[in-house]
Amino acid sequence: MTLTYSAGSLVTARGREWVVLPDSAPDMLVLRPLGGSDDDIAAVFPAFEEVKGAQFAAPSPGDLGDQRAAGLLRSALRIGFRSGAGPFRSLAGIAVEPRAYQLVPLLMALRQRTVRMLISDDVGIGKTVEAGLIASELLAQGEAKGLAVLCSPALAEQWQEELRTKFGIDAELVLASTVSRLERGLDLGQSLFDRYPNVVVSTDFIKSTRHRDDFVRHCPDLVIVDEAHTCVAADDATAPGKASQNQLRYELLRRVAEDAERHLLLVTATPHSGKESSFRKLLGLVRPELATVDLDSKAGRDLLARYFVARKRADVRQYLTKEDGLADDSLAEKTAFPSDRYFKDETYKLSPAYRELLDDAIDYASERVEAAGTQGKREARVAWWSAIALLRSMVSSPRAAAQTLTTRSAAAVAASAEEADRLGAPLTSDSADSDALEGMDVAPGAETDGAGSRLAALAQRATELEGPQGDLKLKDLTRHLKALLADGYSPIVFCRYIPTAEYVAEQLEGKLGAKTKIAAVTGTLSPQQRIERIEKLAQEAGPDKAARRVLIATDCLSEGVNLQHHFDAVVHYDLAWNPTRHDQREGRVDRYGQKKDQVRVITLYGADNGIDGKVLEVLIKKHRQIKKDLGISVSVPDEMSTGVTDAIVEWLLMRGREDDGALFGADAFKVGKAKLDADWNSAAEREKTSRSKFAQRSIHPEDVAREVTAVRDTLGGAGEIRAFVRDSLNALGAVLRDSGTGTDGDFTAEVGGTPAGLRDALAPVVGGDTVETGKPLPFRTDPAVARGEAALVRTDPVVGALAAHVLNAALDTQADGNRPARRCGVITTDAVQTRTTLLLVRYRFHLTLPSRTGEKQLVAEDARLLAFQGSPKNAVWLSQEQAADLLGAEAAGNTDPYFGERTMTRILGQLTDVTGHLEEYGDQLAADLDASHRRVREATGEIVRGLRVRAQQPADILGAYVYLPATTGEAAA
Repeated sequence: MTLTYSAGSLVTARGREWVVLPDSAPDMLVLRPLGGSDDDIAAVFPAFEEVKGAQFAAPSPGDLGDQRAAGLLRSALRIGFRSGAGPFRSLAGIAVEPRAYQLVPLLMALRQRTVRMLISDDVGIGKTVEAGLIASELLAQGEAKGLAVLCSPALAEQWQEELRTKFGIDAELVLASTVSRLERGLDLGQSLFDRYPNVVVSTDFIKSTRHRDDFVRHCPDLVIVDEAHTCVAADDATAPGKASQNQLRYELLRRVAEDAERHLLLVTATPHSGKESSFRKLLGLVRPELATVDLDSKAGRDLLARYFVARKRADVRQYLTKEDGLADDSLAEKTAFPSDRYFKDETYKLSPAYRELLDDAIDYASERVEAAGTQGKREARVAWWSAIALLRSMVSSPRAAAQTLTTRSAAAVAASAEEADRLGAPLTSDSADSDALEGMDVAPGAETDGAGSRLAALAQRATELEGPQGDLKLKDLTRHLKALLADGYSPIVFCRYIPTAEYVAEQLEGKLGAKTKIAAVTGTLSPQQRIERIEKLAQEAGPDKAARRVLIATDCLSEGVNLQHHFDAVVHYDLAWNPTRHDQREGRVDRYGQKKDQVRVITLYGADNGIDGKVLEVLIKKHRQIKKDLGISVSVPDEMSTGVTDAIVEWLLMRGREDDGALFGADAFKVGKAKLDADWNSAAEREKTSRSKFAQRSIHPEDVAREVTAVRDTLGGAGEIRAFVRDSLNALGAVLRDSGTGTDGDFTAEVGGTPAGLRDALAPVVGGDTVETGKPLPFRTDPAVARGEAALVRTDPVVGALAAHVLNAALDTQADGNRPARRCGVITTDAVQTRTTLLLVRYRFHLTLPSRTGEKQLVAEDARLLAFQGSPKNAVWLSQEQAADLLGAEAAGNTDPYFGERTMTRILGQLTDVTGHLEEYGDQLAADLDASHRRVREATGEIVRGLRVRAQQPADILGAYVYLPATTGEAAA
């Protein structure tokens, strides 16, 4: 007869002990090894393999540890939990330690039956983590069965990596390049969205009519939309092609949002994009009534507050402090954002030969535009885009100029003026939309019918100007980079075009010192290859603080790829014609995890090329000022910046480079600039008003503090983790040194001398070279660590491997090498006045979580310290605080081993007398866990109706430790 084992019970199979998981059935048990991780889960078939019920073995009285044994065992146990007993089902099982402020969107989501949210925190705060937290919690609870992330194709692989490494969610990439392979594996009539429950999808690929209908029909019940502002267009949008593209994306999202039961998370740092109508369309996707509700009324603001969160860095830099209304700063959390950006605008002048070439190019472009104006509207637009392409590449670099001069204009094949605009605009303008960045760093063409020989001659002259003698812009860049490197900065140089980036990287080689490593990353590489090249550059430069590295990149890196761990300065080699692009570039390094307190930004601009100075004055500086005043970036709509740059180009073609000073006095330019300023100031004022009017108020700091306390009570806090890592590594033979980073708590460890079992566990995580050669492994108190560093948080893989080794060694008395944690101990100390026994007890709980898709059975774990004075039969129980204080008790002297074993044997034999108290305490913990689940879901009564929590009895006594007063002298050796 096959026995039935309930979830949470212990069984013995394959020579070891396992915990039965809820996914088990009578004929197949899903098991996790006792003390193991989710990676070790296995399926066992009782009909073919022997499975027996097991009782957790009692501690061995002769296996005594020292004063640290209890604390190390407790920490190792809690670090290993993958389903903690706090209010959130997923936090114990994810590989990221969320900041307290990042729990706010999660708490907001759990108060909704169907989660609909617009997450609009500022750049660098961690919106991806916030969305991932919500997704992992909904999946863990059974509220969602599948996930789709809609994003730019350039960000798809990064989203896939984040979901896998941080949240344990394996997602398939659905891109134009992968869909054929995925579809080949489908059954007849099967949708790939049914086959693959979790997917990362290119928004532009799936928005087409052919793919959109299949996606909508088989869409997962949880959808995350990244850069959601690109999926709506303002009612008065006029940018060529942009409105239609946005309309297709909007139509896709509208149909996805029509299912009132579908969870939808919209993620964007710029929900307004300068247009109120765009903001309203986004809100309408979240809740239809939000599109029209009066947001000036209290009722309207209260409604919005349930679905919208938008915070600046200043709002979360210091969090859970007395200023937030808390009684004290015991839970205060400081997030290390860079304090500010240091801007420096550096001018350069053209060499005489370059200036002459530019004048000739302007003359040619002016002639073409003037002649085309008499030939028809289509010809005029083709000439216009060719002229802009020529001028932009000319001021970029000689190589970009040469390529543009010998490449046919994309607009030349257009059959109409409208088509010319659609083909010409993307390659020559600088859209703020991240979706428009991919493939847009190629040098545009300027050659049209009948001008080949003249342009070829100009191209030859451009090629001859390559190098610092003819290209003074390059010469000045070299000087500025040397200064940045000398000051200890690692800069990224952003260029507009691929030829420019390749040219700059080639010319800089050997010019910045023999030890400086240089690499170029452009759109010629796939997104994954870009990341690999950056990592290779960082590896070649080395981890030393004096490492010198320079990255030359196009705007293919200006969105999505986070570079704060390797770089801390930005050089704008080419001015973007939309200031939002500058902000995107700078945001790659100016974000959470940046070690430098001040990020440097150098903007190079030509003093005499007729274009740069105007763009800098009218657009870039204005954008900076607004951001400085508000603390956030306010986008200038593409059509506004295009209107200004068009006016600059038109003036240049009409009047020439030498007459550019009169531009600001021209009536037409004054009118255009005045309109830009008025519209931009209006957008900034709306943003300022909305940030104060719609400030996040639905979740109070007290609510967050309560749940942070609950999580730390179950899983441990930062101080506990740091002490555990240091004490364990010391005991295991590692060599520890303070790192000298200036951050309290940082240190390095050489682990070559630790037991073989630990080295084997660490090698896949940190690399065999670090383990075997004694290379120092840095440990950081800041959770945002670079590759090759370990964070002092429970979710870091290095910390997890160490905890697993310590726990397994404590449970296995025959384990080789040092065993820092033991299950028993007898300590003589001045910390107690009478004999006191400390028990480390592991509780398991059966959770029945009701959801929209039915009940889900889960197992949660908790480790608690319980202490009593006197004998077990007449125990006087201490408070939780008093029990925890015993972990810090110092031994006053050695305890005789024979006496210690006799004492331990006597106590262990009497522990049956405390069984009743342990069961009562377990029932109380179950009631507390029930209450915590109800509390965080208090606004959704139908979700918590049917919630049940039951403690698995008996609890496991993992450790027992006796503390004897030193004054009795009975324990002396």
